Amino acid sequence: MQMGRRKAGGRPINGWLVIDKASEMTSTHVVNVVKRLTQAQKVGHGGTLDPLATGVLPIAMGEATKTVAYIMDARKSYRFILRFGEARDTDDAAGAVIATSDQRPTDDAIRDALPRFEGLIQQVPPQYAAVKVLGERAYDIARRGEKVELAAREIRVDELQLVRRPDSDHGEFRMTCGKGAYVRSIARDLGQLLGCLAHVEQLRRTEVGAFNLDNAVSLEALARIVENETLPQVLVPMTTALAGIPALAVTEPQALRLRAGQPVRVTPALLGDGAAGDTATVRAMRAGELIALARLEGMELSPMRVFQHGPMPIGNRE
Repeated sequence: MQMGRRKAGGRPINGWLVIDKASEMTSTHVVNVVKRLTQAQKVGHGGTLDPLATGVLPIAMGEATKTVAYIMDARKSYRFILRFGEARDTDDAAGAVIATSDQRPTDDAIRDALPRFEGLIQQVPPQYAAVKVLGERAYDIARRGEKVELAAREIRVDELQLVRRPDSDHGEFRMTCGKGAYVRSIARDLGQLLGCLAHVEQLRRTEVGAFNLDNAVSLEALARIVENETLPQVLVPMTTALAGIPALAVTEPQALRLRAGQPVRVTPALLGDGAAGDTATVRAMRAGELIALARLEGMELSPMRVFQHGPMPIGNRE
């Protein structure tokens, strides 16, 4: 993670910034604010959060945008509150009420139902979802008042637990899941299974891969950080997003060849823990610096994603 003097089109900032997103704000809006505050050349996010939701929104800057796909695939954790007795068109509190029920589930009924939503399950996304249907976002179709049949998709839920019942109308839950899982769909389907209807009233994402609330900052705090020129202190290294990929140490000549897009031959002595095998994806590292994501086949290492960054002095904002 480096910062340098601003060039045309923005400053060359490389690394991850973990934002604690506020409610009533889109993920795209957060990206735009971060880009304006930091004046970074390139900014993107690692996984959309609904406007209603708060919590961890990883922001990739510069060369870190090349690792976004690995964060999108990472495991995610949520804390959320369900409101029983109401179904809404968006499956969360932002939508309009479309049905009500006087039934309220017991704690035991909820706990007995939760195992149905764990493991590999089939889940239909909410009508108001970012999934595309014939090239158009489902939420755009829903906003026109049209209904679309969304296909069920296989998702993975590692954990789904009832944490507490503040009252008979609400339940607080904790969930850890894989890519593509919708908390809003869990609320909808759980409410239907329990015969009481339900929607998400509050939603907070607590983890995305190696990123969590411990290293997250609000946009208000980011504005102060940038003003105080202490941004490097909160940037997270690019390699954090790749923590699950084995590391492989390369020599300086090999690093130069990889960055030029050329394959290199490696020896067993250079292989990091867990990198051995017929075929594997590895992080090519040189002196603690990420050189490339590469495919290791036998003893040949071929670059897939090259990172063209080097030491940059921290400059002022002018």
